[in-house]
Amino acid sequence: MYLRAVVQRVTSSSVSVESEVVGTIGRGFLVLIGVTSDDTDRDVEYIADKIANMRVFDDEDGKLNLSIMDVGGEVLA
Repeated sequence: MYLRAVVQRVTSSSVSVESEVVGTIGRGFLVLIGVTSDDTDRDVEYIADKIANMRVFDDEDGKLNLSIMDVGGEVLA
């Protein structure tokens, strides 16, 4: 598996192409993904599951214990 992802937690993010915004999100993850022709559907499912289940958002006690799904966050990849 060569698939790699860099995940950044953001309050908002956007992507522009030639000064035109083509994607925007609020609270969530900005994900930079590197894929090769050797990567399989299984590799993609694995990394997507890892990202979806990362517990990096504060719970009611201020502990990093919630996933992006728990907080209803968005992903820009």
